[in-house]
Amino acid sequence: MDVLDLMKERRSIRKYQDRQIDREDLEKIIEAGLYAPNAGGGQRARIVAVHNKELAEKIGRLNLARFDRSKLAGGYVSSEQPSCIDDSTIKNGFYGASTVCVIFGGKNFLYSIPDAFCCAQNMVLEAANLGVASCIIARGEETFDNEIGRALLKEWGIPDTDTARCFVILGYCDGDYPKVKPRKENRFLIID
Repeated sequence: MDVLDLMKERRSIRKYQDRQIDREDLEKIIEAGLYAPNAGGGQRARIVAVHNKELAEKIGRLNLARFDRSKLAGGYVSSEQPSCIDDSTIKNGFYGASTVCVIFGGKNFLYSIPDAFCCAQNMVLEAANLGVASCIIARGEETFDNEIGRALLKEWGIPDTDTARCFVILGYCDGDYPKVKPRKENRFLIID
């Protein structure tokens, strides 16, 4: 598939089947992340893949534990694929996905957030290419800012100089895959 067509077709999925993705696909998705654009070619982003549904669910609950709805810019995402913004009864920020990739960056590096999100974008595009559903999730820093989270980081060998910037959740879409939504008008300008 053409890359632009892949970008147009890929959707953020928040309803997942109870089915694990293949490890071979996971490795390809991680590889795509490692080839993402990054500031100065420094390759500083670090990826930890949790290919364990129970642990992914535990971290997903941590992700929503301190979710502050008062800081939302909008109040509605989707009726087809509702988010925690749409439904306050959702208690797992990873929506039941069987695998989650945590993308870390330097706490004091100016470009660690853009680097992490470039990494995540490459990963979700490769996931779509492989037929794996995905969604990029924020709230990385606060997810591990607790006793359980800090213990996981220590177990994984994440240095104190790094922090979680975002997540890529992976699995298989439960239900119909969402259709492409029309793009809003007047969102670009070309100046010759």
